Amino acid sequence: MASWAALSPSIVEYFEGEDFYRCGYCKNESGSRSNGMWAHSMTVQDYQDLIDRGWRRSGKYVYKPVMNQTCCPQYTIRCRPLQFQPSKSHKKVLKKMLKFLAKGEISKGNCEDEPMEPTMPTMEDAVASDFALINKLDIQCDLKTLGDDLKESVKSEEKKKGKSSEREESNELIQSQDMEEKLDSGEPSHSAKVHTAPQPGKGADLSKPPCRKAKEIRKERKRLKLMQQNPGGELEGFQVRCQPPSLFPPKAKSNQPKSLEDLIFESLPESASHKFEVRLVPVSFEDPEFKSSFSQSFSLYVKYQMAIHQDPPDECGKTEFTRFLCSSPLEAENPPYGPDCGYGSFHQQYWLDGKIIAVGVIDVLPYCVSSVYLYYDPDYSFLSLGVYSALREIAFTRQLHEKTPQLSYYYMGFYIHSCPKMKYKGQYRPSDLLCPETYVWVPIEQCLPSLENSKYCRFNQDPEAVDGDRSQEPDRLQVFYKKAIMPYGVYKKQQRDPSEEAAVLQYASLVGQTCSERMLLFRN
Repeated sequence: MASWAALSPSIVEYFEGEDFYRCGYCKNESGSRSNGMWAHSMTVQDYQDLIDRGWRRSGKYVYKPVMNQTCCPQYTIRCRPLQFQPSKSHKKVLKKMLKFLAKGEISKGNCEDEPMEPTMPTMEDAVASDFALINKLDIQCDLKTLGDDLKESVKSEEKKKGKSSEREESNELIQSQDMEEKLDSGEPSHSAKVHTAPQPGKGADLSKPPCRKAKEIRKERKRLKLMQQNPGGELEGFQVRCQPPSLFPPKAKSNQPKSLEDLIFESLPESASHKFEVRLVPVSFEDPEFKSSFSQSFSLYVKYQMAIHQDPPDECGKTEFTRFLCSSPLEAENPPYGPDCGYGSFHQQYWLDGKIIAVGVIDVLPYCVSSVYLYYDPDYSFLSLGVYSALREIAFTRQLHEKTPQLSYYYMGFYIHSCPKMKYKGQYRPSDLLCPETYVWVPIEQCLPSLENSKYCRFNQDPEAVDGDRSQEPDRLQVFYKKAIMPYGVYKKQQRDPSEEAAVLQYASLVGQTCSERMLLFRN
């Protein structure tokens, strides 16, 4: 990162003051409060440092909520993609997309708003189901063994009493069948009697194999799987029917849980119903691909805003779209050690059969992929494109990490525990929340109990900890004033308004010492 010092410095215009305005989450007319600045230009490293202090951009406007005063505290959240495993709900969305692309199948349900399940290793579910099956088999074997033990006493009793009437036999058969049905359903049988075990040659189906221990069944099942994988000849280690477990070869690769990439990039048949691709396009009107797709992308944005957010048409104009999602302060950078796509702002376009159905606006930064916004075609809501695009962006982060090891996080914007629609971000785990006072990352599991009790929380439990990058003395701050760049000390001598000094001190404190040294503060 040291070689980036030769790049042009970031130029920002800070807006002093902390005005209250309408909250977009709880709709409080004057409950939201934040600091803001206009970024005329910004390096990706400066923006990386800013979002690690709770800032976030909307177009070229960069803002930071006043966490202990705003109605809905907004905590910066990041996911750790290298340890991420898709949950059952995530897999359901990915499989739904594959079925639609391959066969054109459309699921009846819409999981866009379904609560996401906590991420768990998929092997846990498999082990749990195995234990359930084992317990059921053990119960059946124990009951049938008990019937075998009583066979002799039943035989001697039958010799004394003679043959029973056909009516009694049918009653016993019905009771026996009821017992089997309850065993299959998992219900306890209180009315079934032990003496109703089938007589020799009657009752239970003698064509069925005899009952065996669950351990033997598991071994037999494993042996059959291995034989299917190696049909050419006998398998080593299976000359004896019950070999010790240590002689079994390791599980085949096909038995391992599928990775996120396996689920996303599963090959489609040649006769697939739909053609689908994802294109990464730099946000620049100088880029031919971005320029040629601008009109279609804008039309999709208007359709999304009006249908999903009920925005009136006059608020979805081309000017608003460009300022919000096409204007970025980030200067594109392509260092040799960076990712192939370079750093900067991008539109990740999702193309289906030759048309755009979704666009994910993202920033590729030195240590992360930062999600800015997503808009999609409401006609394809059944594909859960919000969840699907997040999983694609996580996979994209892992792809960039292969060449750029320090790029290993996926920033999802703000997590708002008090807003149900924003809590879903906490289900992409493992993830961390940024402490609003000390700016250290804390696992979300440790933060949730505190957030249940209070909207605003300090996550760092160390009472001695303070912000290690706080700068109250902006002596090294550079100021862009009257078309000249000067140190803060020189600028201070030229200005007369005491409030200016307070504003500069506040700015230096909010951006931290590192950014204060690198970024130019623009003053009229």
